[in-house]
Amino acid sequence: NPCADNRRYLESAPADLGRPGGARGPDAYDRSLGVTVEERFSVGEYNILILSAKDSRGLETWLRRNGYKIPRGANRLLRPYIRQNMKFFVAKVNLEEFDKTAYQRLRPLQMAYESPRFMLPIRLGMMNATGEQDLIVYVLSPRGQAEMTNYRTVKIPSNTEIPVFVKAEFGDFYTAMFQTAYEGEGKKVAFLEYAWDMASCDPCSANPLNREELRKSGVFWLNSGRTNRRPNNVYITRLHVRYTRDTFPEDLMFQETSNRELFQGRYILRHPFTGEMSCRAGVDYQQSLNRRLQQEAQTLAELTGWDIDEIRNKIDFPDVKPIPWWRHLW
Repeated sequence: NPCADNRRYLESAPADLGRPGGARGPDAYDRSLGVTVEERFSVGEYNILILSAKDSRGLETWLRRNGYKIPRGANRLLRPYIRQNMKFFVAKVNLEEFDKTAYQRLRPLQMAYESPRFMLPIRLGMMNATGEQDLIVYVLSPRGQAEMTNYRTVKIPSNTEIPVFVKAEFGDFYTAMFQTAYEGEGKKVAFLEYAWDMASCDPCSANPLNREELRKSGVFWLNSGRTNRRPNNVYITRLHVRYTRDTFPEDLMFQETSNRELFQGRYILRHPFTGEMSCRAGVDYQQSLNRRLQQEAQTLAELTGWDIDEIRNKIDFPDVKPIPWWRHLW
């Protein structure tokens, strides 16, 4: 296929891994399990199969006998997708091809497909999971914010004043803050971390994506020829989901909205004035600063669950001397 670009189609089926009745051939064996290999090809370091199936137990058997490691009883998770006539995208890493890439990590797979349902299947990803998993979802839309329909979408805590020392510990701060918010919401929500119009930038945590970056991210409507759309009519939503089998028993369902409100997680650091302050206003400032720093410490403790005394030990509180009583007379 001259249009296949970097897709190299395999000319033979995967090696026979102990199939019974080998004389019948792999296709006959696949059919006996209700599994059909709709397509097979290679992309970079990945060998890809597109499968359809009629029976979840047959698909589980087929995957295991073809070298895919899945836990016993996986057919229970496979069954709902088979009932919906969904296909299965199965990837296996070709280590020889990976060694040729000179990359240290596997490159992400990008795929395009059409579906009447705006959803993301996450249940299959829980097959081998024993704990919580984190998923970051970026939704690019010509309309506005995206949100979940079968789980609540809430904004990450934002626009709060926190102590200056957090700047050097921001990774630990955000990890603890997210976990606290996650537990506070019952572990059953998606957090909105970022929502922005790519045509504007005020203020910006980073430069908006340019047209080429948007195209590579899957934005297909910029070159659609529709003159009623702005040059960069793209709204991006970032959702952060932490889930387990028990807290998220359903796949993620989304919807576009017309809400174009701008939002990002913002945390305010106010650096105290440290110069000489000999006037009355300076004394008043130091007293108010003490109260402000105490409030910042309390806010940080509530956001993260950190010990309040340990937080206070990291804050440089000003040494404020009490105002003599006679200062209030003249």
